[in-house]
Amino acid sequence: MNEVQKMAEKQEAGMNTGLQEEVHFSDDLYREHILDHFKNPRNFGELANCTLRHKEQNPLCGDEMEIMLKIDGQQAQEKKLVDIRFQGQGCAISMAAASLLSEHIKGKSIEDVKNVQPEEMLGLLGVQVGVVRRKCALLALKTVHKALEE
Repeated sequence: MNEVQKMAEKQEAGMNTGLQEEVHFSDDLYREHILDHFKNPRNFGELANCTLRHKEQNPLCGDEMEIMLKIDGQQAQEKKLVDIRFQGQGCAISMAAASLLSEHIKGKSIEDVKNVQPEEMLGLLGVQVGVVRRKCALLALKTVHKALEE
């Protein structure tokens, strides 16, 4: 059982998972697809021979995210994201968002990846995210964008 699955079990059991503040989630927040991506994250783990690697954290709740990207192509207009992996720990929203984003951007041109906006990322989640959870939901996108700036 990986760390994400252990945290999912703790959250379902109502146990503290290390968040600095207790946040009450609406039932809608835990729609089935978010829990699925949290418990069974896609593209989770180490990426050997990655081209770019970047780590970010959300100091408000302690979520941590490391994104590894593998980019192919010589010219700027040819560059594509051929693989992506992420590691880290955090709440259901941040981990599910990373999983959803990784599926959404894999195979896209780097220009298209750079142009993914916060609203698009929030749309991938399919639920309303309150102000407190917005940084959690956007942590993966922020990490990808920062990696591409390097």
